[in-house]
This record gives sequence, C-alpha cells and structure tokens, in this order.
Amino acid sequence: MSTPDAAQSSQGSWSQPVRVIKPQQFDANTPQTPGMARVAAVSRELAGSQGIWAGITDVAPYVASGKHHHGELETVIYVVSGHGKIRWGDQLEFEQDVEPGDFIYVPPFVPHQEINPSAEPARWVIVRNSQEPVVVNLEPLDATQQAANEATHGMGPSIE
Repeated sequence: MSTPDAAQSSQGSWSQPVRVIKPQQFDANTPQTPGMARVAAVSRELAGSQGIWAGITDVAPYVASGKHHHGELETVIYVVSGHGKIRWGDQLEFEQDVEPGDFIYVPPFVPHQEINPSAEPARWVIVRNSQEPVVVNLEPLDATQQAANEATHGMGPSIE
C-alpha cells in the first residue's frame, strides 16, 4: 500500500492527494459565536482546500448561540447528535426542530441561531462553500436577549 508521499510522486492527472484530518489535528482557532464551540476540520491550512470549509460545532445543553450569519457563503449543517432548533430571519421569527440525521441549509446572509434546549450536548457538522470561515456576529434583538446572552455567555454582543 502506498503512503501519501508515494501517492503524490506517482499521481496522474490529479494535483493533490486525498487528505485525512484526525480529530487531534482540528483547529479551534476559527471565528466563534457565543454559545458555540467551532473547530475547523477541513480548511486551506489543514487540508489544502480551495473552495470548501468544514468543521464541527458543539452546542452545550440549554444554550442558544448568538444571532449571526456567514456573509455570502452557503452553509450546510448535519445534525450528528442531540436535539435542537434552528431559528432564522431578521428577527429570528422562523423556527424548526432538528434531530440526528437532519440536514439544514442556510442561504447567504440569512441571520440565524442554533439552539440546544435539551439536557444532552449537541454536535453538528458544518460545511461552507469557501475555505475561509466567515462568521458575522450580530447584535441581540432587544435588551431581554442581551441580558440572556450576557447571563449565558458571560459577554456582550460581538459586532463585525
């Protein structure tokens, strides 16, 4: 069986080898949103990707992420474990329950929020159509949400 180095030297019409990124290689140095812990698994730095980014998000029990969007990027989320909700819209006025096995599609510039209302942790795989993880954290909707964010996350809003 060939090693990645041997495969690279004997490549045919393709220019990059397949890359396997192990969990200990994941990179937590990626833009974050309060209430979520993102790690990059596939990026330019980790895999040499040119048009895609993928990572994992862990959402702790009883936590709602801050309201955010991903600029011009399309986002696909796959629910691996836990039960949750996704809210979206300018005022987060739309909501859908999600469970393991569900895929979520978030179009460009759509403000959204991930919620884990249960006692079990939730894990979601995220894929975006860029090697750069764009995260634009938005202001809370009102003083009540601001107070909830501060109580839950220990911080105020992050505006980019």
